Amino acid sequence: MRKLLAPREAAAVLGVSYPTLKQWIYAGKIKTAKTPGGHHRVPESEIDRLFPQKRDRGEPRQRRGDFRRISGRNQLIGRVVSVKFDGLLAQVTLAIGEQKITSIITADAARELRLKPGDRAAALVKSTEVMILRV
Repeated sequence: MRKLLAPREAAAVLGVSYPTLKQWIYAGKIKTAKTPGGHHRVPESEIDRLFPQKRDRGEPRQRRGDFRRISGRNQLIGRVVSVKFDGLLAQVTLAIGEQKITSIITADAARELRLKPGDRAAALVKSTEVMILRV
């Protein structure tokens, strides 16, 4: 079962104001579930559906924001789902649309990035081979 977020949490993840998110709910732009008390909760699937739209606005330089200037072009932008530390290593999982990608990085690098669930981040894929599979 996917997690449900309170509207304020969902607004923070999407980078919009709480009143904006409430207007999206009332206008039907974002689907919610209601608690027995009548409060709106936003499913993670709705966050994932709307999340990529945030990066598509503006000029490419603006969209890159605080990313370091690098030559790699295989950047998959998503949101942090989890960060788990174990000794010298950290496991970082990003949700990119309906897919998830996990990377093992040094714990020092993860602490330097100050990643936490809900943050926007990019996975840079560097590989000499890419295989395609019909699904």
